Amino acid sequence: MSAVAAPAAVVIPSPRPSGSPVGGAVDVLPALFVPEASQWLSTSAGRVALEGYSWMQAVHWVAGSGLYKPRRHRSHGPRSFGVTTVRVAQELAQLFPCRPGVEYLVRRTGLSERSVEYHLGMLREAGLLAYVVRGTRVRGESAQASEFARMIPREFDAALGIRTVLRDDAAPEYTRAMTGIAEAGRELMAKLARKASRKVRKPRSKTSSKASVKGARKGAEQGVVTAVSGEVRCTPMQVGSSGSSSAGTTSSPPESKLASAEAKSPTPKKSKAKAGGRKLNRVGRRYQLARELTQELDWLRGCSVPRIAWVARSVADAGWTVTDVRGWLHLRGETGRVHRGSGLLAVLLAGAETVLDTPAKRAHAIDQWRGAQEAARRHRIQQVRARSERYEGDWDAPTSRAVRNEVEAAFAQVREAANGGRRQDLGDVADDQALALEPSEQELAELRATAAGELMRGETTLIRSLDPEMSLRIFGERMVRRADQLESGSRSSLMTYGHR
Repeated sequence: MSAVAAPAAVVIPSPRPSGSPVGGAVDVLPALFVPEASQWLSTSAGRVALEGYSWMQAVHWVAGSGLYKPRRHRSHGPRSFGVTTVRVAQELAQLFPCRPGVEYLVRRTGLSERSVEYHLGMLREAGLLAYVVRGTRVRGESAQASEFARMIPREFDAALGIRTVLRDDAAPEYTRAMTGIAEAGRELMAKLARKASRKVRKPRSKTSSKASVKGARKGAEQGVVTAVSGEVRCTPMQVGSSGSSSAGTTSSPPESKLASAEAKSPTPKKSKAKAGGRKLNRVGRRYQLARELTQELDWLRGCSVPRIAWVARSVADAGWTVTDVRGWLHLRGETGRVHRGSGLLAVLLAGAETVLDTPAKRAHAIDQWRGAQEAARRHRIQQVRARSERYEGDWDAPTSRAVRNEVEAAFAQVREAANGGRRQDLGDVADDQALALEPSEQELAELRATAAGELMRGETTLIRSLDPEMSLRIFGERMVRRADQLESGSRSSLMTYGHR
């Protein structure tokens, strides 16, 4: 070993074989672990990677150093930072911004949802990822993906002798930029650059011969890599690209090859399998119908798709569509309150395939359901028109009989004065009318009871139909304050008042 490579070998040891004894330089170095409180960009001790290529160098360094051991911090999940974690990191390196959904990574890697979550957590614990915005999962709504920042751990800079500088004193620490590297770390950086320029693929196990078995075992332990030189590194959304780095360069294909490829095939060919679509088997049709039902029916939102597929297996096997199910549910009757959606669906679909056993019967049920939908739509339009005509007028009569009597008496007095009616002493007339219009205790109790019932339904018509001082004197401070709260809440999109 040369004198230049010796310090790097001490700081960054090669992965220990499975049969070697425990111990060595790796055990001397501190363990690489970032607690959950420091997995955010604002609290991270690392620096942001400027592009995915240099970040993959740090990922391969963590994978080969052995400083991060997942099982030291949990009793379940993967045992080591291996090939699968690097494959997940490769997908993240191509995203800009780094905002992957779990479903996207499941499709790209072929892993399960739980495995993807495990490996994302390992990348965060190793200091390679930091939250910018944490995603949310609300039942009944679409999940929001988390946005990450690709980070280079501080241990990576210290191990390779990388010098960084903060160009702006007011900027946060994670914006440090690389200015140089020690001579002892250049050789290891070159090795990491060669690893970052290759793509780790899923290993394939072959059992046709003894040599293939040995190759499959070696691929499972070390991973199968293929070169990707001569390829422009850019994000799937074509937002940005990186054509150079500190350890290597890439170049685009020559224009002659592009021209020849266009001349040979001016339009892309579509395979027959993709053009015709994949034909679903019986289980696939069950899951497809279950997924459509959970999207169409509000009372099935959030239910388990496999459970709904099992409940609707009889109608799915009979060739029913989601429209056929909607027509049958209309014949059975709608429900307003659902405690368990899958159980209710099992009751409603019992014997459905024997009653509507022909396409003509199912089409007739669909016509009835669509007619009812159209009638309900017209009824809603009429209600909206009536409500708008009611509230667009200059004045709306109160719903209480006692208040209506008072208002009618006041209008009668105004009309009589405008038409030149009796001319008496105004003071005496006002006193007499005030005594005549003064409600009794029984009428006041009825007013308060009516107003309390309206408040329970979320209505404030009776209280708001009177003068504020009169409302406060008749209904009291508590009911007036409750009416103010209901009116302020009705203007918010997060609250809904009404009754079933």
